[in-house]
Amino acid sequence: MTPSRQTYNDTPRLKGGECVSGSIGYRKDRASWYVAWYDKKSKKTLKIGAYKGETIKTKRVAMKLLATMQAAVENGTFVLERYTHRGFSDVVPFIDHWMESIKKTVSPATYKGYQSYVKNHILPYFEARKDLMLYDIQLDILTDFMNHIDLAPKTKMNVMACLHVMMDYAKRSRRIVEMPSFPRKSAYQITDRPIRWLPESRQINVLNQIPEIHQPIFWFLKYHMRRPAEAIALQKQDYQDGVFTICRSISNKKLTEKTKTGDIHTIPCHPDFERFIEIERKKQILSPYFFCCPTSRRRSKRYTNKTLNWIWRDACKAAGEDIDLYSGLKHSSCSQYVNEKGLSESELQIITDHARIDSVRRYAKTEVKRKRELMMKNIFEMDQAKNEK
Repeated sequence: MTPSRQTYNDTPRLKGGECVSGSIGYRKDRASWYVAWYDKKSKKTLKIGAYKGETIKTKRVAMKLLATMQAAVENGTFVLERYTHRGFSDVVPFIDHWMESIKKTVSPATYKGYQSYVKNHILPYFEARKDLMLYDIQLDILTDFMNHIDLAPKTKMNVMACLHVMMDYAKRSRRIVEMPSFPRKSAYQITDRPIRWLPESRQINVLNQIPEIHQPIFWFLKYHMRRPAEAIALQKQDYQDGVFTICRSISNKKLTEKTKTGDIHTIPCHPDFERFIEIERKKQILSPYFFCCPTSRRRSKRYTNKTLNWIWRDACKAAGEDIDLYSGLKHSSCSQYVNEKGLSESELQIITDHARIDSVRRYAKTEVKRKRELMMKNIFEMDQAKNEK
């Protein structure tokens, strides 16, 4: 015979005599069981009637939940919210919820990247670990997941960064109490490779191989050190009184009304670029875009990343160079300012509008030739000092 409303005490003691809270009870009106648990913070006895997201229908399950909670207290890992908060979810359903929620809040390119990481790495791992809840994702689980990712170190860190964003969303949504610790950067064993760049004379040689009708956008990238996607998205209204306002970009082939970082940059027109503005204006193409590609089949006549890379590769081949578009323009121009023109890191930061000095510091890693010059200069100065004595 099932009791109408009854509680059963099962309260073991910890070392030192302290009692572990907890008992089970039955509700006849709901035909379900619950765990009664005293919360010291609220000074109330809470009735927990669900286990792993399902209503407790049997005494056996209620006893199992109580034993689990008491064991967590004894092990020092007890968090009451794990059992009472509505948001403590199974991992796989939460991943789907998170992906749906960010669809309109991140750039198309970022969302496409997250989709790939989730589909190929995150979902398969957690689908095989269906016993895990969000709260269970701690450093040991994250380390195990990291070791399961069979990718290059940098890409592996990108997958972990995607998971970090998801867990931060879970924290801000109050699905978990606190953010778990993630593996440190050293765990990925990433080796920083030196930036590839061209001295200015070789860079200009490549630019001169580009057909004149396409040159303006490439010279813009050289002189103003912006991302190619920002130059493609630049519109005529974004140039006023000798100043470019960089506020748009192209993400996953779509125009977005913000840059990759979300910042708006005001960049003065480089004096040597003014002649190319006239070349662009002479095209007389009806388009909102500042740089127009006469050979484009698009109605807007805007360039694409694919077109820019194709033109750049042909120019490199003609000039006898082998370097990608981004390295040959932005990286090269930044490196030239430091290594050839003698600007300091802080001065370069002002010109490029970088938010952090760390972002421009890598350009200050001088080439071997410059290092040799500095060594010889130091030796010469030391010899002079000896001779004077």
